Amino acid sequence: MDYPALRSLVDFHVSNGTRAIISVGTTGESATLDFEEHCVVMERTQEYADGRIPVIAGTGANSTSEAIALTRRAYEIGVDACLLVTPYYNKPTQEGLYLHFKAVAEAVPILQLPYNVPGRTACDMLNDTVDRLADIDNIVGLKDATGDLERAKQLIDRCGDRIAIYSGDDGTAVEHMLLGGKGDISVTANVAPALMSEMCDTALSGNADGARRINEQLADLHTALFVESNPIPVKWSVQQLGLAGGYLRLPLTPLSECYQETVRAAMRKAGVL
Repeated sequence: MDYPALRSLVDFHVSNGTRAIISVGTTGESATLDFEEHCVVMERTQEYADGRIPVIAGTGANSTSEAIALTRRAYEIGVDACLLVTPYYNKPTQEGLYLHFKAVAEAVPILQLPYNVPGRTACDMLNDTVDRLADIDNIVGLKDATGDLERAKQLIDRCGDRIAIYSGDDGTAVEHMLLGGKGDISVTANVAPALMSEMCDTALSGNADGARRINEQLADLHTALFVESNPIPVKWSVQQLGLAGGYLRLPLTPLSECYQETVRAAMRKAGVL
């Protein structure tokens, strides 16, 4: 665990316009941290942020009781909100998903955002289920990483007056925000936070042409950061910026040499190298 690097990353994001930090999300290798490590990272992120930027803790699990326990610890630490991925692997029904998120929300009085990323979890939370969850007071948002803009439009039309719908897919984030999404919970922002912040601000102001121009500069990076499984390319990229050591825990491995120039070229195009 490289806590000096974590501190430097928090400072990097504060100084580059990032509006909130997700601690122990997918890009933070939450899947390979044990329970106590997970809690310590949340606590250290909150400490290093020191009120300068909101901290949202990733507290999802495929066990409802574990999700409640992680969310309760996050609440005790004092983070601003929690992001809870849909239960992975065990493939709950839509009723099971509703009851899972309802149980966590009722157990812990902290602001909560479910996170739907079926490409990683093999579990897809449908719009009807999100619509039901939007009536729970402390469920205040959703990270939508489906990349399906027609579905996002339907979701925003149905629920956007009750919860904030955020994109979780960088490649479609501009169009998602122009449809009424409230921002982007981003992978690319780990490497190019200033430009991603500018892109989001421009899209949220309604300047479609300006946001699309910025997105074109970032488009290769959106793609390159997934040449191997996230967060492999991100951690290599951050290492190139001199911000962290680039270490990964098995079963993840360092970025293959054959992809390094692809990622480096995308970073250059985005203006971060």
